[in-house]
Amino acid sequence: MKKILLLIALSTLSFSCTDDITGDNTDTKSPTTAKPEFLFTNAQKALVDQVVNTSVNTNVFRLFSQQWTETTYLDESRYNVFTRTIPDNHFAILYRDVLRDLVEARGLLDKENPLTTTDIAVLNNKKALVDLHIVYAYSILVDTFGNIPYSQALNIESYPNPAYDDAKTVYKDLISRANADILAFTSGQASFGGADLIYLGNVDKWKKFGNSLILRMAINLDDVDHTYASAKILTAVSSGLISSNTENTNLSYLSAQPNTNPLYVDLVASGRTDFVPANTLVDKMNTLSDPRRAKYFTYKGTTTTYIGGTYGASSPYANYSHINATFLSATLPGTIFDYSEVEFLLAEAVARGIAVGGTENTHYNAAITASMQNWGVIATDITTYLAQPSVNYATATGTWRQKIGEQAWLALYNRGFEAWTSFRRLDFPALVAPANAYNSLPKVPTRLTYPAKEQTLNNANVSAAGAAIGGDNLTTKIFWDVN
Repeated sequence: MKKILLLIALSTLSFSCTDDITGDNTDTKSPTTAKPEFLFTNAQKALVDQVVNTSVNTNVFRLFSQQWTETTYLDESRYNVFTRTIPDNHFAILYRDVLRDLVEARGLLDKENPLTTTDIAVLNNKKALVDLHIVYAYSILVDTFGNIPYSQALNIESYPNPAYDDAKTVYKDLISRANADILAFTSGQASFGGADLIYLGNVDKWKKFGNSLILRMAINLDDVDHTYASAKILTAVSSGLISSNTENTNLSYLSAQPNTNPLYVDLVASGRTDFVPANTLVDKMNTLSDPRRAKYFTYKGTTTTYIGGTYGASSPYANYSHINATFLSATLPGTIFDYSEVEFLLAEAVARGIAVGGTENTHYNAAITASMQNWGVIATDITTYLAQPSVNYATATGTWRQKIGEQAWLALYNRGFEAWTSFRRLDFPALVAPANAYNSLPKVPTRLTYPAKEQTLNNANVSAAGAAIGGDNLTTKIFWDVN
């Protein structure tokens, strides 16, 4: 027995005795590199979180679109986005937490060397999916700020102070990239699988998202470049769009933090009562007897009446309708595109003279129907709603911009950023800034100002960008907002 123990001891010494101590400080439990799947998942969730959350520190677009208002702390409803440095936070999340991880994921994928035809197709699918998310994130940044860092962005070694690229040029490049991504996808082959929290790696669904994103961006562009926009829209339509609620671009959240829907964090876990539906929205829906009211709001107290808080004014929580319990669920999906929006965009395309098929009326009705079905409104209520003279496309008040704009705004409830974008593009509904708006702002903001940190650290480029877009102001219009 003593001989055996001696052999073990000598064996141990022979492997452990060394003059090389370079590995002694290596933490084997903390890897220094990440898999592209981990980076992709993290970026995808951060991207959706930023689009759907309602924290007044990072996302105020439900307030800008006047779908919600604040109860007590009214700064953001009055368009003071500077005290909490909201532009800085929105900018940083998209560049640092989303785009940085996506670029790193792409770099890791570029180092892979697949050998089989199948493995090559899977790798190409992953690369295209990463790039499509990059395109979407940049589209949000353009629609928020106008000119943005793009060609020199995320390359701190070469460009520690990146220049700001022309927004229209960026937009067109994003559309080209999205087209290339769609063409790079191989149907029937895998991609990220479960690391994709939205479509579980189904590239056919991502193709439809990509085409729908091109449709959205091209519709935005139409007022400034109709020929170009028309061509891109027709290509996207022929390639295939999101065509049912089952294809909505939803991220499925979990029941436990930190993986719940951010609304749950802001509205439930926080224990706060900071928001109520705004009278701007509730009054319009009351006028139309909109059956989605029961899905969007609660009655006011024990009454059978829906009452919205006065936008931009003190609105004590107990005095008004509340956000419906559906939106308080930890597992409520986070939506960044849906079928209803696609149909409204197609209705716009027809109204703009683009031959996408169908009529303004058929796409308008399909859009409203898709929204109501998505919220569980029964068929008879949908039929009754569409038949009202104030809703029926042939008899509703106003131009096509007003008809489509007002109904899209109602359907884009809980999608504050796109509701705000639709309002800016169509100028409907006719939202008015509150009388006590920050710094006497004369109208609803049409962009966010550049981050204060950027103005400090990258002043020359930010100043040039502000001058190029007509002033770094909340009321400066994004290049496509010409009406």
